[in-house]
Amino acid sequence: MKDADALIKRVIWAYEILSKDQPDEPFRRPGIDPFDEPECEAYDLFVNEFQCVGKGCPYSCVKRAPHAFSFSTENATACVISQGHSDDYLVQLAVGQCPRNCIHYVTPSQREVLEDLLQSALAAPYDIAEAALLDSLIAKARFENNRYQKPKRKPKVSTEYVDWV
Repeated sequence: MKDADALIKRVIWAYEILSKDQPDEPFRRPGIDPFDEPECEAYDLFVNEFQCVGKGCPYSCVKRAPHAFSFSTENATACVISQGHSDDYLVQLAVGQCPRNCIHYVTPSQREVLEDLLQSALAAPYDIAEAALLDSLIAKARFENNRYQKPKRKPKVSTEYVDWV
């Protein structure tokens, strides 16, 4: 009985750590390609600045959803300034009305890879091979993210007897 309190405290502590929801940190799975097996639903935004028209766009995402997009100072194209707007109607409208199809929904780990690749491709001297790789990864992410299915929840089973009559 002396160890029962310590054991309960350790179980509660372990449960809090394991059930902690950390949306800011992407779920890391070492050795697994995030483009082959998405880890979650695609709710992060990514703008392919090679395709973006920027300030000349007639359906500017920055005008539609200024809380999620702004213009880049380096090349005047649109860029994402905040994440977590997957349910926001204005963001969905901006993504859907983009004439160049340069805004994409991706998973957090896919976004990290795509942003790193975009930054290296935009650095002088421009590398057209990196831009082509970026396009192919976006296409692969779009395909795999459409195939992603949420993990199935186990049905809740009750051992309690319920008298329906």
